[in-house]
Amino acid sequence: MPDSGYNQFCPVAMAAEVLGARWTLLLLRELLVGAARFNDLRRGVPRMSPALLSKRLKDLETAGIVTRCEASGEPGVFEYQLTNAGRDLRKVVEEVGNWGQRWIETAATLEHLDPELLMWDIRRNIDPRPMPRRRTTIQIIFKDLAKSRQNWWLVVQPDRDVDLCSVEPGFDVDLYLSTDLRTMTEIWMGYTTIARAKEQSKLFISGNRQLETSIRSWFTLSPFAKVEKLVA
Repeated sequence: MPDSGYNQFCPVAMAAEVLGARWTLLLLRELLVGAARFNDLRRGVPRMSPALLSKRLKDLETAGIVTRCEASGEPGVFEYQLTNAGRDLRKVVEEVGNWGQRWIETAATLEHLDPELLMWDIRRNIDPRPMPRRRTTIQIIFKDLAKSRQNWWLVVQPDRDVDLCSVEPGFDVDLYLSTDLRTMTEIWMGYTTIARAKEQSKLFISGNRQLETSIRSWFTLSPFAKVEKLVA
């Protein structure tokens, strides 16, 4: 929390003292979408240092927003869980995101491209239910990036969390998506569509025909993509 508060009894001021510190809302975003362990939280806020992440988590504990507890069946492994007060912040975080989607200009948003964050967001929003009941591997290739950051693999298996790999996992690839980082970000944020990107030769898809045909059912977009943008 900030070292010096607003010194006002107003609930807005009191809440801002808890929520207004840098990275706090983004950390809450990660907790609200289900991240519970330190390393998973780090992947959701890749530009946040581990030391600052630890501090913010302790601040949220002090504020009664999260609790730190031992993971079930894993002695010595700890998780962070939202309290009732933390879960009650869901609408606050969602509305901040909705406002940003409506009123922040598209060009300004696309100045801050980040393949790690984009792929982590895509990974946790993949819907395995329409996919075959077997292991499915999808490779996304960002042809405009350096080789070390160009290739990403999503490994989808029944009844398991989707895995994201930046090193080749050693499985046969079922579907390839080749594009540039900006185009994939535009698709993810709802600024363009998969069909339009293909028509404009900005996205190339090859591999399993069934997976390609059903892509709109399992490739779920950002939760904010459905929010109408009110500025260009």
